[in-house]
Amino acid sequence: MIDWLRDDHQNPAVEVDGRNLPIAIRRHARAKRLTMRLAPDGSELRITLPTWGRTRDALAFAQARTDWIARQVTKVPERLALTDGSTIPFLGTSLRIVWNKALGRTPQLADSVLTVGGPRDRLQARVQRWLEGEALRLAGEDLAFYCERAGLPAPQLRLSRAQRRWGSCSGNNRTGRCIRINWRLVMAPDHVRRSVVAHEVAHLVHFDHSPAFHRLLGDLFEGVIGEADGWLKREGRGLYAAFG
Repeated sequence: MIDWLRDDHQNPAVEVDGRNLPIAIRRHARAKRLTMRLAPDGSELRITLPTWGRTRDALAFAQARTDWIARQVTKVPERLALTDGSTIPFLGTSLRIVWNKALGRTPQLADSVLTVGGPRDRLQARVQRWLEGEALRLAGEDLAFYCERAGLPAPQLRLSRAQRRWGSCSGNNRTGRCIRINWRLVMAPDHVRRSVVAHEVAHLVHFDHSPAFHRLLGDLFEGVIGEADGWLKREGRGLYAAFG
């Protein structure tokens, strides 16, 4: 239950069951109304408002929707403490973590088991680095595939640790284009990750969400965009459970 809303404009927060939940207020030139969402890891409440909006309006907006905030907080997956025997999502299935101090530090994958050596207290960091390496490799293959299909040179690819976006496209022909893909997508099914990469490749041609963009995306992506988008809406927040 929401107990009270702190209206300190320097550090706005809402208290949820005895915990202060910070409120991050963002003004956006294209925003026409106030919108609110909880960060995927539950770390803060994010409110976007038009540039002319007032902080007090954002606080009142949150106060009027305290029941919704409380429901969203309960949906945040519990953070997983990764240990020997833990399972993590990978490509839409599960991997079991097996730790053996005597083995090398580079994780080894075989038959849905990821074996990891080295000090136990660095287990989670080593598993995350391995996942990020796999994410970069797979997204790189996806990017090459869709750029070839679109008749485009492949731009630079980087991984993102964003708390909100699954992918982004930045730069221009003069400065060089760059596509960023959220590394957590390596835990999702292949078609979900590939849909995000295809989406960003389509943005290399149409930097908007116009009908022309959607036509190109439909030509590039071999699956059903609605199914991939639906998976992310239902399951995306769960990808933050193991690594935040």
